[in-house]
Amino acid sequence: MPKRFRTETEKKYLIDAIDAFNRRLLIISHDHRILAANNTAMEDHPENIIGKACYEVIPGCSAPCPNCPADEVLKSGKAALRYDQCNDFSGSMDMLCLYSYPVYMDNKLDALVMLDFDLPALKNMEERRIRSNAFLRNLIHSAVDGVIASDTTGKILIFNEAATQVSGYSVEEALNDITIRDVYPEGGAKEVMRMLLSDEYGGEGKLISYHIDAKHKSGELVPISLNASIVYENNKKVATIGFFHDRREEIRMQKELDKTQVQLLQAEKMASLGKMAAGVAHQLNNPLGGIILFTKLVMEEYDLPDEALKDLARVLDDANRTKDIVKELLEFARQTSHDMKPQDINDIITRTMFLLENQSIFHNIEIEKDLAKDLPNIMGDAQQLNHVFMNTILNAADALEGTGKLTLKTRFLTEKDMVSIEISDTGSGISADVLPHIFEPFYTTKEQGKGTGLGLSMVYGIVESHGGSIRAESGPDVGTTFYIELPAAQDREGGSKIG
Repeated sequence: MPKRFRTETEKKYLIDAIDAFNRRLLIISHDHRILAANNTAMEDHPENIIGKACYEVIPGCSAPCPNCPADEVLKSGKAALRYDQCNDFSGSMDMLCLYSYPVYMDNKLDALVMLDFDLPALKNMEERRIRSNAFLRNLIHSAVDGVIASDTTGKILIFNEAATQVSGYSVEEALNDITIRDVYPEGGAKEVMRMLLSDEYGGEGKLISYHIDAKHKSGELVPISLNASIVYENNKKVATIGFFHDRREEIRMQKELDKTQVQLLQAEKMASLGKMAAGVAHQLNNPLGGIILFTKLVMEEYDLPDEALKDLARVLDDANRTKDIVKELLEFARQTSHDMKPQDINDIITRTMFLLENQSIFHNIEIEKDLAKDLPNIMGDAQQLNHVFMNTILNAADALEGTGKLTLKTRFLTEKDMVSIEISDTGSGISADVLPHIFEPFYTTKEQGKGTGLGLSMVYGIVESHGGSIRAESGPDVGTTFYIELPAAQDREGGSKIG
């Protein structure tokens, strides 16, 4: 556009307007020498500043400012603005906003204008901007969920402290060494973007409470709940931001809740079974009493041959034994609350075996008992501990499939102050892939209808509720050993109480 010719009057008005302008205005050369200045720029300098370097006049230093906007204009050929803390003409420290723009002559950059905007309003706006940015940073880094934002190429722009817990990457690694694709499993980032571009998951550009896995630095998959959105600028996609809620603790608590519910269900089933067993036992007691009574009467009142007396004696012995079994069954099925008392583990194991060892499943199984003498008592509920040993021993018998050896061993672990119970079988063993899961609810390797997968889960819960631990060691064709440890009961002086 050609320059318009100005009259002398116009030129005078322009010069007067520049001189009346209450901000400092300098025209400088390429080497920062002052070519012209308005009255405001010269009023604090009685000496002539024309020809001097601008940095000697404004900040009072001996070299150009590090962030000089004039240098930026020389590089880009465009206007430049800077905010900086610098000495003004009066020597006071204040926010100095310097604006520089080029003056062209015949399409060639001939000089530069330096103009200061040392305005309080501008300073306040900058301070508010800094405070707002600091608050936003604190807000993001204080969030309990991971916050990750990336640009359209996948470069990570925002990565807060909670994101480091989910991903395993430090903030520095995330911002410099990885992309958003590294935070998801293979193809995960593309899948998230596909859903963001769809309107089926919360509306186009949004993804609400979507359950997906994040990829930890170690390679572990971390279950998360993801809320994400696309960031637009002038109707153009410039970034995405996601809020990563770690679900590991939530899932763990849900598993604990499910496990507790299963144990409650099993407890209800056991309670019903116990009532039924108690009813059957009471019904058996009446005919058993009659058998014992009339057998004694026949033996005492009739003159019978020795062989007949021997047969009746056998009937009486078997009836008395059956009565004892019924008595133990009633005791086993007795419904009680969680009744923690000092218990003799050897006695509980012996009473459990009394109910089991004459069952048909044990007929061809060799039973070896190695029960330590002078074993300390443990604090426990006898009925629940009966369930522990009953389930564990029956599992061992199932593994033996009718033949082999079952070993029951008790010991006192002095260094731990724990009573140890070992239940071993010489069965086919448990494979390495199955062993970690045997205490999980509903996990069973038995055929459908032959096992619920609740027995060992219940055993695990009871042992834990007694402050103890249970584990199993096994391998194919080497048998299985269950190790149960229960805390010894303490006497009043703090030592283990011997039963």
